[in-house]
Amino acid sequence: MIEVEWWEYDDAAEMAEAVAGDIGFIIESALDARGQALIALPGGKSPVPIFEKLAAAKIKWKHVTIIPTDDRLVPVDSPMSNVGMIARQFLPKGARVLPITAEAAADYRAAGKAADARLADLQWPPDLVWLGVGEDGHAASIFPGPDLEEALEGPKTRRALGVMPDPMPADAPVPRVTLSRAAILSARTLTLAFSGDAKRAVVEQAIKDGPLSNTPIGRILAETEVPIDIHWCAEE
Repeated sequence: MIEVEWWEYDDAAEMAEAVAGDIGFIIESALDARGQALIALPGGKSPVPIFEKLAAAKIKWKHVTIIPTDDRLVPVDSPMSNVGMIARQFLPKGARVLPITAEAAADYRAAGKAADARLADLQWPPDLVWLGVGEDGHAASIFPGPDLEEALEGPKTRRALGVMPDPMPADAPVPRVTLSRAAILSARTLTLAFSGDAKRAVVEQAIKDGPLSNTPIGRILAETEVPIDIHWCAEE
């Protein structure tokens, strides 16, 4: 059974403060235990207020490595680049921000293999994987499409792969590289943070359906072995 704790907030500002505080605690705990921390953060616009709060925290950032949970195959200076957005927040603080893509690679599957090799050099598992959720039920860049089953059911040793969403998201119609389900579920802590009633309905149904869910987020959550914190506010 999926063990979930919901945290509900009155507005986005309150949620940003709380989620940043939780992530800061996870990082500090990892630094105390192992002298370093590895976290995977989502892209898009929604996490930015949380990133701003987190980046302001007095953390020994030079011992923190940050990777995106997924990224678009675009140049790092593109507005669609997740690692570019993360780097703008945390590089000035001294964190190590690592891309999982190599610019606008022509072959998305080869890009996924390269990302997998790059992640093999990191101190695994991540201390935190923070997932966002789309209204279609995607998480990270695990979308419906030809690579869905590979992302969900591929070898447990595979940490990343290239994916081609189908249909292509209108706001970013490009192939991606994403953490696999096995990589996501290997995390010491798994957190979801999102807003809006539509996304909440999708996640609640996914949890209810468990392994029978027809959404990527449902298929991911059904395999979790650790409790999940879900942060939500109605305000989008």
